[in-house]
Amino acid sequence: MALPVEQAKVKEDPVAISVNEMLKSSSLASPKPCICKVPNYLRQVNEKAYEPQLISIGPYHRGKHHLKAMEERKIGFLQQLVEETMVMNASKYVMKMRELETQARKCYEQPLCLDSDEFVKMLLLDGCFIVQFIRLCLKKDLVNYYTNGYFLALIQDILLVENQLPFFVIWELFSVIETGVDQGMFIEAVFDMFFHRVPGKGRPKHDLISVTSEIKHLLDFTYHHCCHPSSSEMEALNETRNFDMNFIRCAWELQESGIKFETIEGNSMFDIRFENKTLLIPKLNIDDYTESFLRNLIAFEQLFVADRDVKHASDYMMLMDSLIDSPKDVEILCQHGIINNMLGDDKAVAAMINSLGIYVCHSRNFYYSVVFEDVNKHCSKRWNIWMANLKHNYFNSPWSLISLMAAILLLLLTVLQTVLSVLSYYQ
Repeated sequence: MALPVEQAKVKEDPVAISVNEMLKSSSLASPKPCICKVPNYLRQVNEKAYEPQLISIGPYHRGKHHLKAMEERKIGFLQQLVEETMVMNASKYVMKMRELETQARKCYEQPLCLDSDEFVKMLLLDGCFIVQFIRLCLKKDLVNYYTNGYFLALIQDILLVENQLPFFVIWELFSVIETGVDQGMFIEAVFDMFFHRVPGKGRPKHDLISVTSEIKHLLDFTYHHCCHPSSSEMEALNETRNFDMNFIRCAWELQESGIKFETIEGNSMFDIRFENKTLLIPKLNIDDYTESFLRNLIAFEQLFVADRDVKHASDYMMLMDSLIDSPKDVEILCQHGIINNMLGDDKAVAAMINSLGIYVCHSRNFYYSVVFEDVNKHCSKRWNIWMANLKHNYFNSPWSLISLMAAILLLLLTVLQTVLSVLSYYQ
């Protein structure tokens, strides 16, 4: 009879009571929020890459001093929206946001420092700002903004991990404003809004998923719809992939081993292949926004893509990091049109690429395992090893080349002298 007494003591223990209460209130049992803050181990490498420069979307950066100017612009966008839709006031939109408040709060890491009224107001102002951009896409009026630096900075802020609204909030608000537009048209308009910021020609529109309930937020949409490999590409790759990962040499060493580089128009930035001794890689434009874009894609994967799935952005970064060890590698990739260095400094590009992988885990099912395997097989052949050593030892500087040519000339002269001596002997 001692066991029930011991159990009763455990139940009465204040630590046990406290721990049990913690377990009851723990959020581990509830669905994971889809909009989280970037973990410190990633943020500390380059904190600025995750910080909005012009506009706050959502609660995490709301109220920061350098973003306050855009709060007035949001009100102006709402006023413009009310006038264009010819409604009396914004009450209709506010009520819709009230309906979505509880569901929207669950999408963010708690606790949030906004009360109910402040949270609803944030959803309305931030949502209307984004909806106005989507409406411009539908009217084809957004093309004039693409080369505008201010617009590009806004788009960059809207694609930050921490700067998001739940996608269903944007869709519900949009459907109240534009009653004659279906989900398919809405999805295509959002695609047109962001695809120009993604390397490669983008995923085919007919491959878009038109169900808004499957999309977490705009960064998730950009990742899974604008730059994610198409379903046909994934199926073809999965048939041949062996899921092993072995690092490859840098671009300079691969070129010495006889590997060529060419740019291709892949359907996505991740569409990289090795064919006929040639690495085929889509062009990557590197400008002031590239690092932030890549870091946020990678952070999104680290937070939300399961270990059993492919982390395309992280694996892409691992491949590029393998290819680039020094400014010389950047120069080679620039010469072949694979990198468009808009920063103008090869050393800065090399440093940026090499820093992207710090504290980042690639996927278990490494996306480029076949590419790495085929490249390493090519480099391991004796003839290619011999050619690589020859180029490394004798062709890496003019003086080494001159020494090699002199040695060859001396050898030829020696052979010629021997032949002449033999001929004169027989004569």
